[in-house]
Amino acid sequence: TFTWTAADFGFQSATTYRVEIDKVGSNFAAPITIITSNALESSDLSIGKLNNILLTKELPAEVASDIEIRVCASVSDEVETLCSTTSRISVTTFPADIDYPLLNVPGNYQGWAPEDNTTAIFSLKSDEVYEGYVFMGLEENKYKFAKGSWDTNWGDNEPDGVLDPSGFENDIPTTEGAGMYLLHADLNTLEHSNMRTDWGVIGDATPDGWDADTDMTWDETKFALTATVDLTEGEIKFRANDAWDINFGDNFGNGNLQADGANIVISEAGSYTIDLHLSQATYAYTLTKN
Repeated sequence: TFTWTAADFGFQSATTYRVEIDKVGSNFAAPITIITSNALESSDLSIGKLNNILLTKELPAEVASDIEIRVCASVSDEVETLCSTTSRISVTTFPADIDYPLLNVPGNYQGWAPEDNTTAIFSLKSDEVYEGYVFMGLEENKYKFAKGSWDTNWGDNEPDGVLDPSGFENDIPTTEGAGMYLLHADLNTLEHSNMRTDWGVIGDATPDGWDADTDMTWDETKFALTATVDLTEGEIKFRANDAWDINFGDNFGNGNLQADGANIVISEAGSYTIDLHLSQATYAYTLTKN
């Protein structure tokens, strides 16, 4: 249970409180909100959820770490937010698979099924900011955002890039046909966007070296982008739209991908099937020698 005192703005107001945490010494450069409330206390945060949030900050499991915590109060965009003094607490996380919050993306491309977790985007900081890739296979795709059912959903009435809660005939269209779309939805500000991405493999291990991509195509059975490529000894990376604005490598050599990550080493020449898994919280790839 977290408790705090009321903020004093000098006038009567409906106040929203956010309990934020971050690593010690970071000056709350990338805080995660663990509680949002209009009251002066909250007991909604479970140990499991807090552990999950701390793991997203890459705190080592089973080791005591110090984090900082504060409460920030706001009444409107026109009034400066007030934040409390900072407290420091010691926490020891336990090993667990991180269960990232997800936002479903029902649409005509998947039968308008809001309960389908295979077509979803994720909040890696548990802060109601969601992003991820969804393949939409129609030439005229339409979709909405939902939390597991139609009880809580968002569309875009105009559309103008700002989400509108619930409603009818406010489906969000895509404008570039079938493809893998990068979706973004911020449920704090209600801003959202979509962008089609075409993916390829590039590197001196590929047939065209670092000069051109080898294109990847969607495989519905694998639920992944895939390509069969003759590779030489060398290095590869993945990138979108034949440009370096969005690219992934592997910093740790474990099959997981990071934005702008390290080149992936190919140590043995041969024919490979390369699968790129973007329809999940943690992006990954597999290399299978044929």
